[in-house]
Amino acid sequence: MAALMSMTGFARESGTLPDGTAFLWEIKSVNGRGLDIRFRLPGGQEGLEAPFRDMAAKRLKRGNLQVALIMKREQRPEARLDEPTLERMLALALNVAARIPGGTPPRAEALLALPGVLRSETPEPDEGAEAAQRAMLEQGFARALDGLLASRGAEGGRLAVILNALLEEIAALTAEAVREAQGQPQAQRARLMENIAQLLDTEARARIPEERLAQEVALLASRSDVREELDRLDSHIAAARALLAEADAVGRKLEFLTQEFVREANTLCSKSATVGLTRVGLSLKAAIERLKEQSANVE
Repeated sequence: MAALMSMTGFARESGTLPDGTAFLWEIKSVNGRGLDIRFRLPGGQEGLEAPFRDMAAKRLKRGNLQVALIMKREQRPEARLDEPTLERMLALALNVAARIPGGTPPRAEALLALPGVLRSETPEPDEGAEAAQRAMLEQGFARALDGLLASRGAEGGRLAVILNALLEEIAALTAEAVREAQGQPQAQRARLMENIAQLLDTEARARIPEERLAQEVALLASRSDVREELDRLDSHIAAARALLAEADAVGRKLEFLTQEFVREANTLCSKSATVGLTRVGLSLKAAIERLKEQSANVE
């Protein structure tokens, strides 16, 4: 049976490239209506975004992802002295110092700090080395995706326990609502008779035909009949349990189903004619709201 996946997760994967550069992949994932992936890559690595985005899209269905690649070169490139530039700068500095009364010769560190005197040794591009580096970064990214899926799966397991517990609570409240609803006709008849007693005297009440009272009670009962709402709640509970058992990217279906839960609970409360049923209906709405909030985390 498939495992329920959450959209919340985190993964980190590090390694070292052949040239001594350390790299670190970090992937953070939170809830999202669809799949939104944002990359933060160091300069020169922008070409990784498109193929790596495709890699992630093949393994994830939903969620907002923040993907970061951090690279740190352990050894700085060696500096090379540019002799011609140094000679020109030295000649200029000596010329200026000679024009200044009491001027001192230029210091070596000052000359070396001038632009162009020192140049970094930049190795020639090596297609083989670049391909090996890309392959290692791709392997690291794939391992980070594995870690993210494991993290989302572990969170999904905890989420499944919560969702099943909420469905059990909703099922118990629905059964209680069924029992409370059975007393609605009697409560409505009693309320109708009470209202009549407050409006009419004894003699006027005696002239009201029993058939007319029965019709009024039947009309009130039909308006407050909640059997359909309770039947649909039972059906929604069964559908939600089936989705949790299916588990494969059921988040959107589950979110839609929770909206149907909300609709039935609202109608149940609006039709309630007793304090007991209203109390149960409000408890149902609270439990369904928690179910809706938790369902928003499912992939």
